[in-house]
Amino acid sequence: MPSHLPDDDEWLLQERQRIGRCIRDARMHRNLTQEQVFLAIPASRSFFQEIESGLGNPTLSMLLRIARILDIRIGELLQ
Repeated sequence: MPSHLPDDDEWLLQERQRIGRCIRDARMHRNLTQEQVFLAIPASRSFFQEIESGLGNPTLSMLLRIARILDIRIGELLQ
């Protein structure tokens, strides 16, 4: 691996945090509460909070559900 790249664990955490911020920003832009989203997914409150903070590791299906609830394309979460 090239030396200028962060190690795998650090990179994964940074990417999950970035995606979590995108989810939170989209949710807030649509004036939705965390509760409205995690109940619609469905997921537990704590797991959804972990996703938004970048600590949770959602499945692709869960990301698709979140994007659907937020009325955005999944690609917008991954940009």
